[in-house]
Amino acid sequence: MESKKNSDIHLRPRFKMDFNESQQCLISKFEDNLKDGDCKYCSKIVDGHIVIDVPKAENHFWSPQLNIEIEKVTENKTIVKGLFGPKPTVWTLFMFFHFAVAVAFIGFAVMAYVQWSLKTDNSFALSIVISLPIIWIVMYFLGRIGKRTSHKQMDELNNFLMKTLNKKR
Repeated sequence: MESKKNSDIHLRPRFKMDFNESQQCLISKFEDNLKDGDCKYCSKIVDGHIVIDVPKAENHFWSPQLNIEIEKVTENKTIVKGLFGPKPTVWTLFMFFHFAVAVAFIGFAVMAYVQWSLKTDNSFALSIVISLPIIWIVMYFLGRIGKRTSHKQMDELNNFLMKTLNKKR
Protein backbone atom coordinates (compact mmCIF):
# COMPACT_ATOMS: atom_id res chain seq x y z
CA MET A 1 0.00 0.00 0.00
CA GLU A 2 1.35 3.40 -1.00
CA SER A 3 -0.24 6.51 0.50
CA LYS A 4 -0.03 10.09 -0.77
CA LYS A 5 -1.35 12.91 1.42
CA ASN A 6 -1.96 16.42 0.18
CA SER A 7 -1.03 19.48 2.23
CA ASP A 8 -2.68 19.78 5.66
CA ILE A 9 -3.55 23.45 5.12
CA HIS A 10 -6.76 22.54 3.29
CA LEU A 11 -10.06 22.60 5.14
CA ARG A 12 -10.99 19.32 3.45
CA PRO A 13 -7.92 17.00 3.55
CA ARG A 14 -7.58 14.49 0.73
CA PHE A 15 -5.53 11.35 0.33
CA LYS A 16 -4.81 8.71 -2.30
CA MET A 17 -3.57 5.12 -1.82
CA ASP A 18 -2.63 2.39 -4.26
CA PHE A 19 -3.56 -1.25 -3.54
CA ASN A 20 -2.71 -4.53 -5.20
CA GLU A 21 -6.20 -5.90 -4.61
CA SER A 22 -9.34 -5.89 -6.70
CA GLN A 23 -11.97 -3.18 -6.35
CA GLN A 24 -14.61 -5.69 -5.24
CA CYS A 25 -12.28 -7.14 -2.58
CA LEU A 26 -11.77 -3.71 -1.00
CA ILE A 27 -15.49 -2.89 -1.16
CA SER A 28 -16.35 -6.21 0.49
CA LYS A 29 -13.89 -5.41 3.32
CA PHE A 30 -15.90 -2.26 4.03
CA GLU A 31 -19.21 -4.10 3.76
CA ASP A 32 -17.99 -6.75 6.23
CA ASN A 33 -16.60 -4.22 8.71
CA LEU A 34 -19.63 -1.93 8.55
CA LYS A 35 -22.11 -4.79 9.00
CA ASP A 36 -20.21 -6.01 12.06
CA GLY A 37 -22.25 -5.55 15.26
CA ASP A 38 -19.34 -3.77 16.95
CA CYS A 39 -19.08 -1.11 14.22
CA LYS A 40 -20.37 2.24 15.43
CA TYR A 41 -20.15 4.12 12.13
CA CYS A 42 -23.03 5.01 9.83
CA SER A 43 -22.34 4.47 6.16
CA LYS A 44 -23.60 4.30 2.62
CA ILE A 45 -22.01 2.15 -0.08
CA VAL A 46 -22.92 2.74 -3.71
CA ASP A 47 -20.75 0.99 -6.29
CA GLY A 48 -17.19 2.22 -5.64
CA HIS A 49 -18.25 5.17 -3.48
CA ILE A 50 -18.39 4.85 0.31
CA VAL A 51 -19.52 7.54 2.76
CA ILE A 52 -18.73 7.01 6.44
CA ASP A 53 -20.23 9.23 9.16
CA VAL A 54 -19.46 9.47 12.86
CA PRO A 55 -22.01 7.85 15.20
CA LYS A 56 -25.20 9.84 15.77
CA ALA A 57 -24.51 10.03 19.54
CA GLU A 58 -21.15 11.77 18.90
CA ASN A 59 -22.40 13.93 16.04
CA HIS A 60 -22.11 17.73 16.29
CA PHE A 61 -22.15 20.65 13.83
CA TRP A 62 -18.49 20.24 12.84
CA SER A 63 -18.49 16.42 12.74
CA PRO A 64 -16.56 15.16 9.72
CA GLN A 65 -17.58 12.78 7.03
CA LEU A 66 -15.22 10.48 5.14
CA ASN A 67 -15.90 10.06 1.43
CA ILE A 68 -14.01 7.20 -0.19
CA GLU A 69 -13.82 6.45 -3.90
CA ILE A 70 -12.44 3.02 -4.87
CA GLU A 71 -11.32 3.08 -8.51
CA LYS A 72 -10.33 0.04 -10.49
CA VAL A 73 -7.07 0.46 -12.43
CA THR A 74 -6.58 -3.14 -13.53
CA GLU A 75 -8.05 -6.43 -12.36
CA ASN A 76 -5.84 -6.56 -9.26
CA LYS A 77 -4.79 -2.93 -8.88
CA THR A 78 -6.97 -0.30 -7.24
CA ILE A 79 -6.72 3.33 -6.20
CA VAL A 80 -8.48 4.47 -3.04
CA LYS A 81 -9.14 8.21 -2.92
CA GLY A 82 -10.49 9.83 0.21
CA LEU A 83 -11.79 13.18 1.34
CA PHE A 84 -12.38 14.28 4.92
CA GLY A 85 -14.82 17.13 5.25
CA PRO A 86 -17.90 18.42 6.98
CA LYS A 87 -21.31 17.06 6.12
CA PRO A 88 -22.60 18.31 2.75
CA THR A 89 -25.19 20.60 4.35
CA VAL A 90 -22.56 22.31 6.50
CA TRP A 91 -20.17 22.60 3.54
CA THR A 92 -22.91 24.03 1.30
CA LEU A 93 -23.88 26.58 3.96
CA PHE A 94 -20.23 27.53 4.44
CA MET A 95 -19.69 27.95 0.68
CA PHE A 96 -22.94 29.93 0.38
CA PHE A 97 -21.64 32.43 2.95
CA HIS A 98 -18.32 32.70 1.07
CA PHE A 99 -20.21 33.30 -2.18
CA ALA A 100 -22.50 35.87 -0.54
CA VAL A 101 -19.48 37.77 0.84
CA ALA A 102 -17.81 37.73 -2.59
CA VAL A 103 -20.94 38.99 -4.37
CA ALA A 104 -21.50 41.66 -1.71
CA PHE A 105 -17.86 42.74 -2.04
CA ILE A 106 -18.21 43.18 -5.81
CA GLY A 107 -21.57 44.94 -5.46
CA PHE A 108 -20.39 47.39 -2.81
CA ALA A 109 -17.10 47.98 -4.68
CA VAL A 110 -19.11 48.97 -7.76
CA MET A 111 -21.38 51.11 -5.58
CA ALA A 112 -18.37 52.83 -3.97
CA TYR A 113 -16.83 53.47 -7.39
CA VAL A 114 -20.05 54.90 -8.81
CA GLN A 115 -20.52 57.14 -5.78
CA TRP A 116 -16.88 58.26 -6.01
CA SER A 117 -17.32 58.97 -9.76
CA LEU A 118 -20.44 61.01 -9.06
CA LYS A 119 -18.57 62.82 -6.28
CA THR A 120 -21.16 61.83 -3.65
CA ASP A 121 -20.60 60.38 -0.19
CA ASN A 122 -19.23 56.86 -0.60
CA SER A 123 -18.17 56.25 3.02
CA PHE A 124 -20.86 53.61 3.70
CA ALA A 125 -20.04 51.54 0.59
CA LEU A 126 -16.30 51.94 1.20
CA SER A 127 -16.61 50.81 4.82
CA ILE A 128 -18.52 47.71 3.68
CA VAL A 129 -15.88 47.00 1.00
CA ILE A 130 -13.19 47.20 3.69
CA SER A 131 -15.11 45.06 6.21
CA LEU A 132 -16.06 42.21 3.84
CA PRO A 133 -12.48 40.85 3.46
CA ILE A 134 -12.26 40.89 7.27
CA ILE A 135 -15.50 38.90 7.43
CA TRP A 136 -14.06 36.46 4.86
CA ILE A 137 -10.91 35.99 6.96
CA VAL A 138 -13.06 35.40 10.07
CA MET A 139 -15.05 32.77 8.14
CA TYR A 140 -11.80 31.08 7.06
CA PHE A 141 -10.63 30.88 10.66
CA LEU A 142 -14.04 29.58 11.76
CA GLY A 143 -13.53 26.78 9.24
CA ARG A 144 -10.08 26.09 10.71
CA ILE A 145 -11.59 26.03 14.22
CA GLY A 146 -14.22 23.58 12.97
CA LYS A 147 -11.51 21.40 11.49
CA ARG A 148 -9.59 21.46 14.78
CA THR A 149 -12.80 20.67 16.70
CA SER A 150 -13.43 17.63 14.52
CA HIS A 151 -9.79 16.50 14.39
CA LYS A 152 -10.27 13.69 16.94
CA GLN A 153 -13.22 12.32 14.98
CA MET A 154 -11.22 12.59 11.74
CA ASP A 155 -8.45 10.53 13.37
CA GLU A 156 -11.02 7.93 14.45
CA LEU A 157 -12.45 7.74 10.92
CA ASN A 158 -8.91 7.44 9.53
CA ASN A 159 -8.09 4.63 11.98
CA PHE A 160 -11.27 2.82 10.96
CA LEU A 161 -10.34 3.27 7.31
CA MET A 162 -6.80 1.94 7.78
CA LYS A 163 -8.01 -0.99 9.93
CA THR A 164 -10.52 -1.92 7.24
CA LEU A 165 -8.10 -1.60 4.32
CA ASN A 166 -5.36 -3.59 6.07
CA LYS A 167 -7.76 -6.36 7.09
CA LYS A 168 -6.85 -9.77 5.65
CA ARG A 169 -9.57 -11.65 3.80
